[in-house]
Amino acid sequence: MTAPESIIVERVDGAAAAQAEDAFTLVYAEAFAEPPYRKTSKDVEANFRRFRSQVRKATFRGALARTAGGEPVGIAYGYPLSPSTGWWDRLTTPVSEELRREDGRRTFGLMELAVRTPWRRLGVARRLHEAVLDGTTAERVLLNARPDVEAAQAAYRSWGYRKVGEAHPWDGAALHDVMVLDLGAMSG
Repeated sequence: MTAPESIIVERVDGAAAAQAEDAFTLVYAEAFAEPPYRKTSKDVEANFRRFRSQVRKATFRGALARTAGGEPVGIAYGYPLSPSTGWWDRLTTPVSEELRREDGRRTFGLMELAVRTPWRRLGVARRLHEAVLDGTTAERVLLNARPDVEAAQAAYRSWGYRKVGEAHPWDGAALHDVMVLDLGAMSG
């Protein structure tokens, strides 16, 4: 639909992400309305109640992709996990204490990464991923991904993520793969 070079990816802090909430919501709602997610308006509202709290974190990092004309096409955001994160407690099988160890800086939790359908397969997700992680001092990135979304799984594996377990990230959630990317392994 559009050439990859006509997509502008901007890194945003929490305040800028809060100002662009409508753009983040539009991308999220459209991308996750599709199967297998089938997010409803109620799901989107719940996600953006969390988003409003997340953007207030001093460590929040986001990225927003838009066309040259300003149309939102993709989002990514997250923040370093706190020492008291419950993320690891959701795994269906235990992992080592070393893997679970968090200090507030060690692990960047990638909360969302989404691209609207017309702009997929143009490298936008990779650019969003790179933008949100650019300059991070975290040792690794952690995310949850549905195992039945083959395109996302293939992208994450190609970027160096490895599966470390499975989890139900929230009550009632489908089983997700818990994936880790060692940033020491990234080549620039």
